[in-house]
Amino acid sequence: MDRRHAMKLIALGAATLPLAPQRVFALAGAAAAPAAAPAAAPPAPSGPFTLPALGYAFDALEPHFDAQTMQIHHDKHHAAYVNNLNKAVAGRAEVAGWTIEQLLRDLGKVPEDIRTAVRNHGGGHHNHSLFWTSLKKGGPAAPTGTFAEALAKTFGSVEGFQSKFDAAAAAVFGSGWAWLAADSTGALKVLSTPNQDSPLTQGLAPLLGLDVWEHAYYLKFQNRRAEYVTAFHSVVDWDVVAERHAAATKG
Repeated sequence: MDRRHAMKLIALGAATLPLAPQRVFALAGAAAAPAAAPAAAPPAPSGPFTLPALGYAFDALEPHFDAQTMQIHHDKHHAAYVNNLNKAVAGRAEVAGWTIEQLLRDLGKVPEDIRTAVRNHGGGHHNHSLFWTSLKKGGPAAPTGTFAEALAKTFGSVEGFQSKFDAAAAAVFGSGWAWLAADSTGALKVLSTPNQDSPLTQGLAPLLGLDVWEHAYYLKFQNRRAEYVTAFHSVVDWDVVAERHAAATKG
Protein backbone atom coordinates (compact mmCIF):
# COMPACT_ATOMS: atom_id res chain seq x y z
CA MET A 1 0.00 0.00 0.00
CA ASP A 2 1.52 3.42 -1.05
CA ARG A 3 1.52 6.47 1.21
CA ARG A 4 -1.21 8.25 -0.77
CA HIS A 5 -3.63 5.29 -0.47
CA ALA A 6 -2.93 4.88 3.25
CA MET A 7 -3.69 8.55 3.97
CA LYS A 8 -6.98 8.25 2.09
CA LEU A 9 -8.09 5.29 4.24
CA ILE A 10 -7.20 7.15 7.45
CA ALA A 11 -9.23 10.18 6.35
CA LEU A 12 -12.25 8.05 5.54
CA GLY A 13 -12.05 6.32 8.92
CA ALA A 14 -11.83 9.60 10.77
CA ALA A 15 -14.85 10.94 8.91
CA THR A 16 -17.01 8.07 10.10
CA LEU A 17 -16.02 8.18 13.78
CA PRO A 18 -18.50 10.86 14.95
CA LEU A 19 -21.43 8.93 13.48
CA ALA A 20 -21.19 5.92 15.80
CA PRO A 21 -21.35 7.85 19.08
CA GLN A 22 -24.28 9.93 17.76
CA ARG A 23 -26.23 6.79 16.89
CA VAL A 24 -25.53 5.17 20.26
CA PHE A 25 -26.51 8.34 22.07
CA ALA A 26 -29.78 8.59 20.16
CA LEU A 27 -30.71 5.00 20.93
CA ALA A 28 -29.76 5.38 24.58
CA GLY A 29 -31.81 8.54 24.80
CA ALA A 30 -34.84 6.82 23.30
CA ALA A 31 -34.56 3.90 25.70
CA ALA A 32 -34.21 6.17 28.71
CA ALA A 33 -37.20 8.35 27.86
CA PRO A 34 -39.76 7.99 30.63
CA ALA A 35 -43.01 6.24 29.80
CA ALA A 36 -46.11 8.36 29.72
CA ALA A 37 -47.74 8.48 33.15
CA PRO A 38 -51.09 6.71 33.34
CA ALA A 39 -54.15 8.89 33.59
CA ALA A 40 -55.11 9.59 37.16
CA ALA A 41 -58.26 7.82 38.32
CA PRO A 42 -61.14 10.16 39.13
CA PRO A 43 -61.60 10.67 42.87
CA ALA A 44 -64.28 8.52 44.44
CA PRO A 45 -67.33 10.51 45.50
CA SER A 46 -67.76 10.87 49.22
CA GLY A 47 -70.55 8.85 50.75
CA PRO A 48 -71.50 6.28 53.36
CA PHE A 49 -70.36 3.24 51.37
CA THR A 50 -66.76 2.24 50.79
CA LEU A 51 -64.95 -0.38 48.73
CA PRO A 52 -63.82 -3.12 51.13
CA ALA A 53 -60.27 -4.40 50.85
CA LEU A 54 -59.98 -7.67 48.98
CA GLY A 55 -58.26 -9.23 51.99
CA TYR A 56 -55.67 -11.23 50.05
CA ALA A 57 -53.31 -10.78 47.10
CA PHE A 58 -54.78 -10.67 43.61
CA ASP A 59 -52.88 -13.84 42.71
CA ALA A 60 -53.83 -15.69 45.90
CA LEU A 61 -56.36 -17.88 44.09
CA GLU A 62 -54.13 -18.89 41.18
CA PRO A 63 -54.37 -21.05 39.14
CA HIS A 64 -58.13 -21.22 39.63
CA PHE A 65 -58.83 -17.48 39.39
CA ASP A 66 -56.23 -15.33 37.65
CA ALA A 67 -54.70 -12.23 39.20
CA GLN A 68 -55.58 -9.83 36.38
CA THR A 69 -59.26 -10.68 36.53
CA MET A 70 -59.30 -10.38 40.31
CA GLN A 71 -57.69 -6.93 40.19
CA ILE A 72 -59.99 -5.57 37.49
CA HIS A 73 -63.04 -7.18 39.08
CA HIS A 74 -62.35 -5.68 42.51
CA ASP A 75 -60.64 -2.37 41.73
CA LYS A 76 -62.76 -1.40 38.71
CA HIS A 77 -66.11 -3.18 38.68
CA HIS A 78 -66.80 -3.31 42.41
CA ALA A 79 -65.45 0.20 42.90
CA ALA A 80 -67.84 1.49 40.23
CA TYR A 81 -70.82 -0.03 42.06
CA VAL A 82 -69.76 1.68 45.29
CA ASN A 83 -69.24 5.04 43.62
CA ASN A 84 -72.57 4.94 41.80
CA LEU A 85 -74.43 3.83 44.93
CA ASN A 86 -72.98 6.79 46.83
CA LYS A 87 -74.12 9.12 44.05
CA ALA A 88 -77.63 7.66 44.18
CA VAL A 89 -78.11 8.19 47.92
CA ALA A 90 -76.26 11.50 48.20
CA GLY A 91 -78.45 14.09 49.91
CA ARG A 92 -81.38 11.72 50.31
CA ALA A 93 -82.63 12.09 53.87
CA GLU A 94 -85.18 9.30 53.29
CA VAL A 95 -82.42 6.67 53.37
CA ALA A 96 -79.77 8.46 55.41
CA GLY A 97 -78.04 6.05 57.77
CA TRP A 98 -79.45 2.94 56.11
CA THR A 99 -77.08 0.00 55.81
CA ILE A 100 -76.67 -1.76 52.50
CA GLU A 101 -78.67 -4.67 53.90
CA GLN A 102 -81.53 -2.36 54.86
CA LEU A 103 -81.57 -0.79 51.41
CA LEU A 104 -81.85 -4.16 49.69
CA ARG A 105 -84.26 -5.80 52.14
CA ASP A 106 -86.59 -2.80 52.07
CA LEU A 107 -86.09 -1.87 48.44
CA GLY A 108 -89.80 -1.05 48.11
CA LYS A 109 -89.35 1.73 50.67
CA VAL A 110 -86.48 3.35 48.77
CA PRO A 111 -87.63 6.47 46.88
CA GLU A 112 -88.79 5.45 43.44
CA ASP A 113 -86.51 7.84 41.56
CA ILE A 114 -83.37 6.16 43.00
CA ARG A 115 -84.74 2.64 43.48
CA THR A 116 -83.31 1.20 40.27
CA ALA A 117 -79.87 2.68 40.99
CA VAL A 118 -79.93 1.27 44.51
CA ARG A 119 -81.09 -2.11 43.23
CA ASN A 120 -78.34 -2.29 40.62
CA HIS A 121 -75.40 -0.61 42.34
CA GLY A 122 -76.36 -1.51 45.90
CA GLY A 123 -76.85 -5.10 44.82
CA GLY A 124 -73.52 -5.03 43.01
CA HIS A 125 -71.78 -3.71 46.12
CA HIS A 126 -73.31 -6.23 48.52
CA ASN A 127 -73.02 -9.21 46.17
CA HIS A 128 -69.34 -8.59 45.54
CA SER A 129 -68.56 -7.91 49.19
CA LEU A 130 -69.98 -11.35 50.00
CA PHE A 131 -68.22 -12.93 47.01
CA TRP A 132 -64.69 -11.87 48.02
CA THR A 133 -65.12 -13.21 51.55
CA SER A 134 -66.43 -16.53 50.25
CA LEU A 135 -63.12 -17.38 48.58
CA LYS A 136 -60.02 -18.99 49.99
CA LYS A 137 -57.31 -21.16 48.49
CA GLY A 138 -56.51 -24.24 50.55
CA GLY A 139 -59.71 -24.16 52.55
CA PRO A 140 -61.96 -27.14 53.23
CA ALA A 141 -62.44 -29.24 50.11
CA ALA A 142 -66.14 -29.69 50.89
CA PRO A 143 -68.73 -28.73 53.51
CA THR A 144 -68.56 -30.69 56.75
CA GLY A 145 -70.43 -31.10 60.02
CA THR A 146 -73.88 -29.70 60.66
CA PHE A 147 -73.86 -27.63 57.49
CA ALA A 148 -73.06 -30.66 55.33
CA GLU A 149 -75.95 -32.47 57.02
CA ALA A 150 -78.27 -29.58 56.16
CA LEU A 151 -77.17 -29.71 52.52
CA ALA A 152 -77.75 -33.46 52.41
CA LYS A 153 -81.18 -33.09 54.01
CA THR A 154 -82.26 -30.56 51.38
CA PHE A 155 -80.48 -31.78 48.26
CA GLY A 156 -79.90 -35.47 48.99
CA SER A 157 -76.14 -35.05 49.34
CA VAL A 158 -73.38 -32.46 49.07
CA GLU A 159 -72.90 -33.63 45.48
CA GLY A 160 -76.62 -33.13 44.87
CA PHE A 161 -76.32 -29.54 46.07
CA GLN A 162 -73.32 -28.93 43.84
CA SER A 163 -75.14 -30.30 40.80
CA LYS A 164 -78.14 -28.04 41.39
CA PHE A 165 -75.93 -25.02 42.06
CA ASP A 166 -73.94 -25.61 38.88
CA ALA A 167 -77.17 -25.93 36.90
CA ALA A 168 -78.37 -22.59 38.30
CA ALA A 169 -75.10 -20.95 37.26
CA ALA A 170 -75.31 -22.42 33.76
CA ALA A 171 -78.95 -21.40 33.34
CA VAL A 172 -78.36 -17.67 33.87
CA PHE A 173 -79.04 -16.04 30.51
CA GLY A 174 -76.63 -13.17 30.09
CA SER A 175 -75.50 -11.63 33.38
CA GLY A 176 -76.41 -12.62 36.91
CA TRP A 177 -75.60 -14.77 39.92
CA ALA A 178 -76.13 -18.30 41.21
CA TRP A 179 -76.92 -18.51 44.92
CA LEU A 180 -77.20 -20.76 47.90
CA ALA A 181 -79.49 -18.92 50.30
CA ALA A 182 -81.46 -19.58 53.48
CA ASP A 183 -84.76 -18.37 54.81
CA SER A 184 -85.35 -17.22 58.37
CA THR A 185 -85.60 -20.82 59.61
CA GLY A 186 -82.30 -21.81 58.00
CA ALA A 187 -84.00 -23.80 55.21
CA LEU A 188 -81.73 -23.90 52.17
CA LYS A 189 -82.53 -22.92 48.61
CA VAL A 190 -80.59 -22.71 45.34
CA LEU A 191 -81.65 -19.90 43.02
CA SER A 192 -80.35 -17.51 40.42
CA THR A 193 -80.87 -13.77 40.07
CA PRO A 194 -80.45 -11.52 37.04
CA ASN A 195 -78.02 -8.64 36.87
CA GLN A 196 -77.05 -7.57 40.43
CA ASP A 197 -80.29 -8.51 42.18
CA SER A 198 -79.79 -9.76 45.72
CA PRO A 199 -81.54 -12.58 47.58
CA LEU A 200 -82.01 -10.06 50.39
CA THR A 201 -84.76 -8.42 48.35
CA GLN A 202 -86.59 -11.78 48.36
CA GLY A 203 -86.33 -12.07 52.14
CA LEU A 204 -83.51 -14.61 51.94
CA ALA A 205 -80.04 -14.61 53.49
CA PRO A 206 -77.34 -15.12 50.83
CA LEU A 207 -74.84 -17.77 51.96
CA LEU A 208 -72.81 -18.32 48.81
CA GLY A 209 -72.96 -16.48 45.52
CA LEU A 210 -71.21 -17.03 42.21
CA ASP A 211 -70.85 -14.08 39.86
CA VAL A 212 -71.51 -15.26 36.31
CA TRP A 213 -71.19 -11.90 34.63
CA GLU A 214 -68.61 -12.28 31.86
CA HIS A 215 -66.33 -9.72 33.54
CA ALA A 216 -65.82 -12.28 36.34
CA TYR A 217 -64.24 -14.92 34.13
CA TYR A 218 -63.76 -13.93 30.48
CA LEU A 219 -60.04 -13.08 30.55
CA LYS A 220 -59.15 -16.61 31.66
CA PHE A 221 -62.06 -18.78 30.56
CA GLN A 222 -63.51 -16.82 27.60
CA ASN A 223 -66.91 -18.40 26.86
CA ARG A 224 -66.24 -21.54 28.91
CA ARG A 225 -68.48 -20.68 31.84
CA ALA A 226 -68.71 -24.32 32.97
CA GLU A 227 -64.92 -24.41 33.54
CA TYR A 228 -65.15 -21.23 35.61
CA VAL A 229 -67.90 -22.76 37.75
CA THR A 230 -65.76 -25.86 38.31
CA ALA A 231 -62.78 -23.68 39.29
CA PHE A 232 -64.99 -21.80 41.76
CA HIS A 233 -65.60 -24.97 43.79
CA SER A 234 -61.83 -25.23 44.36
CA VAL A 235 -61.66 -21.89 46.19
CA VAL A 236 -64.88 -21.75 48.25
CA ASP A 237 -64.31 -21.11 51.95
CA TRP A 238 -66.88 -23.55 53.32
CA ASP A 239 -66.19 -22.53 56.92
CA VAL A 240 -67.43 -19.01 56.15
CA VAL A 241 -70.50 -20.34 54.34
CA ALA A 242 -71.32 -22.59 57.30
CA GLU A 243 -71.02 -19.62 59.67
CA ARG A 244 -73.50 -17.67 57.56
CA HIS A 245 -75.93 -20.55 57.64
CA ALA A 246 -75.65 -20.80 61.43
CA ALA A 247 -76.35 -17.07 61.71
CA ALA A 248 -79.39 -17.34 59.41
CA THR A 249 -80.72 -20.26 61.44
CA LYS A 250 -80.56 -18.12 64.57
CA GLY A 251 -82.51 -15.38 62.81
